[in-house]
Amino acid sequence: MSVANGRQLLAIPGPTNIPDRVLQAMIRPAEEIYSGPMVQLTDSLIADLQRIFRTRARTYIYAANGHGGWEAAISNVLSRGDKVLVVASGRFAIGWGQMAGFMGADVEVMDGSWRASIDPAALEDRLRRDTGHAIKAVLMVQIDTASGVANDIRAMRKAIDAAGHPALFMVDCVASLACMPFEMDAWGVDVAMSASQKGLMTPPGLAFVAANDKAHKAHQSADMKTLYWDWTARQGEQHYMKYCGTPPEHLLFGLRAALDMIMDEGLDAVWRRHALLAAATHAAIGKWAEGQVLSCNVIDPAHRACSVTPVVVTGADAEAISAYTQTICGVTLGSAIGDLSGRAFRIAHMGHVNAPMVIGSLSAVEMALRGLGIPHGEGGVAAAIASLSEGAGLPVGPAIHELPADDLSAPTAPV
Repeated sequence: MSVANGRQLLAIPGPTNIPDRVLQAMIRPAEEIYSGPMVQLTDSLIADLQRIFRTRARTYIYAANGHGGWEAAISNVLSRGDKVLVVASGRFAIGWGQMAGFMGADVEVMDGSWRASIDPAALEDRLRRDTGHAIKAVLMVQIDTASGVANDIRAMRKAIDAAGHPALFMVDCVASLACMPFEMDAWGVDVAMSASQKGLMTPPGLAFVAANDKAHKAHQSADMKTLYWDWTARQGEQHYMKYCGTPPEHLLFGLRAALDMIMDEGLDAVWRRHALLAAATHAAIGKWAEGQVLSCNVIDPAHRACSVTPVVVTGADAEAISAYTQTICGVTLGSAIGDLSGRAFRIAHMGHVNAPMVIGSLSAVEMALRGLGIPHGEGGVAAAIASLSEGAGLPVGPAIHELPADDLSAPTAPV
């Protein structure tokens, strides 16, 4: 019998759960687009996106999904025939590279693992061998949502510097922005891009690109530019040209509310919340793995993403687990893609998500394992709760043992 009636829980890595505050912000009339409130809104969004990217670089907003953000980043800094090095750790850096190749770039892929972070030494070695500096850009993702790998962006920048290479450093932050630390300026990233539908808690349809002075210098001679994506056109005085036409107003209203929520919580606190929820998820999987059927795809905990966790299933039907959680429990897990297709499922813990939501997702999985008779270690949810209890620290307000003795006495009968 299904117990799924009630509010459905979305545990997929994008689009993520949209806060009610964001949805409500979008239920309003349209604004005039040439002056006044819309100009102020755009200015405030760009300023706060700079804070989220941790940069002083120019930031651009596009009516597009993440793939559009890829094209915006590529087209503004590269010319046809330019060589780009794609540093792979799953599916999405390769996808970005494929787009660059379609647009006329000469693409080389440096294969990495679907189960571990990119080795900075391998990047340094490849760039040292490029003595003629044919490579114009290095493309990579901070978090790959297919593999669940998180890469060390600061270490990769150090590898590029150690090689003495002038290539642009371009990073996809779609699954990491507002989920884990990203320091565009401090880490020496030249171009960063992201999208609205994951950590930024806004419906799909907005992409963001931040580009520093080095990237803008490359932009001057790039010949892949088209008017829609072009940074120069979007720097014009007319407000509507910042969107190359009519702004996606209601998505912008939603984004304003989402950024306000992030600023209210504090970016450091947002990062910490994601880390705690990820650790709880990993603790649960660690217990289930004792049955030798389930395991985290990424072996080393230090290499695991804080926003999504692919769970590999060996000797059982991964899709049956997802079907059970959805039809019986009302929890939608992420399907595995790429190399993990058909043999894993993904648990997202990013964006507008809290402890009860993650514990609920994990409980649905544990219920599925029991209901389907899949071998697993008992107590996964209990391990997650213990992890959260320890990681979240002391409760707000006095603990029970700190209350005055009178407060612990049995209630008296009414007079």
